[in-house]
Amino acid sequence: MTVQQQVPVSIAYKDLDIAGQRLDLIVEPGIVVELKAVEVVKKVHEAQLLGYLKSTGLRLGLLINFNNMVLTKGIKRIIN
Repeated sequence: MTVQQQVPVSIAYKDLDIAGQRLDLIVEPGIVVELKAVEVVKKVHEAQLLGYLKSTGLRLGLLINFNNMVLTKGIKRIIN
């Protein structure tokens, strides 16, 4: 598998292209991985990953929160 780190991406919002965003990881064959270390994963974190999926055209994303006693409880799968 190929892994790319800090991949630059532009987010399309209405008629604007918002540059300067970076994806934490892209794991080939096309999984966007967003890494967090927060007390609680909020809807805004999920929306951020969903925006990345829409802007890249990829369908599968993993939101991984490392602030858990058991890592598997901190993984959320999001499909566009």
